[in-house]
Amino acid sequence: MLLHAPGIAHGFFTRHGGISNGVYASLNGGIGSRDDPDAVAENRRRMARQLGVEPANLLVPYQTHSKEAFVIAEAFTERPRCDALVTATPGLGLGVTGADCGMVLFADIDARVIGAAHAGWKGALEGILEATVAAMEELGAVRSNMRAALGPAIARQSYEVGGEFRDRFIVACSDYAGFFCPSVHSGHFLFDLPAFIAQRLRVVGVGHFENLGRDTYAEEENFYSYRRSVHRKEPDYGRQIAAIALV
Repeated sequence: MLLHAPGIAHGFFTRHGGISNGVYASLNGGIGSRDDPDAVAENRRRMARQLGVEPANLLVPYQTHSKEAFVIAEAFTERPRCDALVTATPGLGLGVTGADCGMVLFADIDARVIGAAHAGWKGALEGILEATVAAMEELGAVRSNMRAALGPAIARQSYEVGGEFRDRFIVACSDYAGFFCPSVHSGHFLFDLPAFIAQRLRVVGVGHFENLGRDTYAEEENFYSYRRSVHRKEPDYGRQIAAIALV
């Protein structure tokens, strides 16, 4: 794995190992869910322990599907509204949540700069990955030295969309048509979010990229999925966390 390096701790947490119940079973990290807040807090404490940081230093923003990336140097109590965090401060764990969206962890090992980005289709299209890279550069990171790993996300075979969704991408760039293929349903397409994320990172100049290749929708035993919960008409859904820290 690209992010295995001295002084770097990271984790793409699954839904296993927590105390939540029902649709949230068991390691739900989503403050925005309707899960018991005490259970979510304990789940996050367990993640922080695995990461090797204090629970108060496992930092996850208030995600808004934006292209906002924030540089931080200390822990916060009020979550910033953004979709990526970047730091060069040891002891801070940078996290993002996901339940189909791409969760991308970044590191420049030499510069000792890390980042975490939440890249759903909207954020990826609008530039959250590029914003994360630029924020890391502010702290001395070099694009060609950056390593980026995409964790569990919805795969193409599980991501059916309508024609209007596809058109939004093609309006932005006609080449983006290549990330869609026809589905079995007329007028619908399958969208390859992981491949789109990989291409955006390649174009922006990130030196090394890895896709874990895990499908949140298909692997119910391991991952939460917003889309699966909608198809099943479930009342809510859990969120997994991806996090990285300098230790």
